[in-house]
Amino acid sequence: MNKKNGAAMPHIRMIDSEADALTELTLQQQRDSVRFYELLLDEIDRAAICDRSDIPSDVVTMGSSVTFVDDKNGAERTIRLVYPAEADIAAGRMSILTPVGAGLIGLSVGQSINWPDRGGIEHRLTIVAVEQPQ
Repeated sequence: MNKKNGAAMPHIRMIDSEADALTELTLQQQRDSVRFYELLLDEIDRAAICDRSDIPSDVVTMGSSVTFVDDKNGAERTIRLVYPAEADIAAGRMSILTPVGAGLIGLSVGQSINWPDRGGIEHRLTIVAVEQPQ
């Protein structure tokens, strides 16, 4: 038995083809995550960094409720942009560390951005409305 965090780990067995598929899936997710985090860091780098008092109320910030349209399929959605610990997509709270969340930050009403989803497919997201938290 191996030990992890001081506890003995039980011996496990996996089917070879499943182990290969899971390895590839994990490596793909890792590559996608690195690419996604690079996109978010690029957005931060290109942003004009301002004091909160200098940000217009129609700009998407953390805690904003934002309505946007995915121009690719015409779907309109309203979410609250939050930090990962507060995320609950069923309650309409989307993490900034999701592809869509990262694509919305900093945009203002009427602006659009071409932004990839988790699968790398690009969508054009257009901001329709922004409501700031009280």
